[in-house]
Amino acid sequence: MAASSTRFIFFSMSFARRVLTDSCRGLFFLSVFLSFTSSIFLSLYIAYTSKLHIHPGLTRVYVNPLLEYSRINPQTTVSVASQQNLNTPSVVSQVPTEVLGNRSNISIGFEEPANVGEIPSPPSISRGDLDRRLPERTVEVSSTGGDDKNGNVFHDRDLFMEEYKEMKRRLKIYAYPHEKNDPFANVLLPVESEPGGNYASESYFKKALFRSRFLTDDPSEADLFYLPFSIAGLRHDKRVGVGGIQSFIRNYIRNISLNYPYWNRSGGADHFYVACHSVGRSAMEKAVEVKLNAIQVVCSSSYFLAGYVSHKDASIPQIWPRKGKPPTRLPSEREKLAFYAGAMNSRVREFLVKVWENDSEISVHQTRLKTPYSEALLGSKYCIHAKGFEVNTARIADALYYGCVPVVLADHYDLPYADILNWNSFSVVVSTMDIPMLKKILQEISYNDYLRLQSNVMRVQQHFQWHHLPVDFDAFHMVMYELWLRRSHARIVFFNTDSS
Repeated sequence: MAASSTRFIFFSMSFARRVLTDSCRGLFFLSVFLSFTSSIFLSLYIAYTSKLHIHPGLTRVYVNPLLEYSRINPQTTVSVASQQNLNTPSVVSQVPTEVLGNRSNISIGFEEPANVGEIPSPPSISRGDLDRRLPERTVEVSSTGGDDKNGNVFHDRDLFMEEYKEMKRRLKIYAYPHEKNDPFANVLLPVESEPGGNYASESYFKKALFRSRFLTDDPSEADLFYLPFSIAGLRHDKRVGVGGIQSFIRNYIRNISLNYPYWNRSGGADHFYVACHSVGRSAMEKAVEVKLNAIQVVCSSSYFLAGYVSHKDASIPQIWPRKGKPPTRLPSEREKLAFYAGAMNSRVREFLVKVWENDSEISVHQTRLKTPYSEALLGSKYCIHAKGFEVNTARIADALYYGCVPVVLADHYDLPYADILNWNSFSVVVSTMDIPMLKKILQEISYNDYLRLQSNVMRVQQHFQWHHLPVDFDAFHMVMYELWLRRSHARIVFFNTDSS
């Protein structure tokens, strides 16, 4: 009996060992099979999707977002960032009537405390000569576009015209007020001189807003609140400089949150600022709630960067101001296929020049031209915008001004007015990895298609121009329309609950 039991146990252990070995071997081959199958599918996926980026016929990655996506959903809950470094709660449900009265002096400098004067109580504002609301000149929009979708420079012209009229009738902006004797009036009030240079868009917008009928002295009727600090101005101010901008912005937000109820009630979601210099990208690092909640109207609008959020923020075109009516030249008189000139401050530009420097039809230069820049733009069918330190430069606006079709070599660039204008209709957007195929891409565009693109360039010129006095459909009004799309549809009203 004992021998039988021993044989049974030995047999059971042998059988169990064999089953376990077979199971392990089966699991091993199963995992190998699954890995092999996954690799095959992954390889096929990569091979298929890579064709979307390198095939010459598919390199023109046009921007064509739906207009509705740029609007703030009235049912969307705004996520308010924590109010770090602010001595106030992030959301205020009740505002005492004394909140606007008997406030102490406000420090808005870049060091704590800076003692730069007092922000006066609303609605009393002293803006000197700028207090006049000048009438705006009205022009007809020439961007009709017709029924052809590819020929229409707007995504939806009828919707744009309807909303544009409503914007002009209803939109109100409240700018935090400052006196002319404020120590930082040079960065908080509009400049008296005519703006110029690469970053003039920031100053032009402020001057136009303060002279427009969009500005209101009554914060209770405001749709949006304007933070009037100038990033370019702070950069050049010796008291602040590049190293002090972040502290200045932090202190400014702290001060308005302590002395006004408007920031706290929304966490800044109905506030906006305008900046065209690339320094603005890091200016909010000590005031993160501005970057997360406020509307950032910036030239450096790359959706590859974490600090920029498409459809919350807006892209403003970088425009080198030019006076007078744009010059014209017939398409048939533009002999050069494409043109580029600029400093070698990015790998994209270096690659572009390396590939096409000696070509007879694509004219690229790594230094400034000895001949007039304007003549090179007028003599070319296509004018290349290649990203530098940032995705934006003034070259797109330059090309449009001189009637040249822009070729955009700037990956991740949220193009100006992209939720309004159909960039497919007046530009060619090319992935930077397709620079070696640039000539083939442009040559494959038929002459009739080029004529359509160039004709639409002439139509959109007015949207990329600033004026001393705002003109309908100019750059100022287009930016205001972007703000109109991003305004909050739910106005927060506070009641005094004091029973006495």
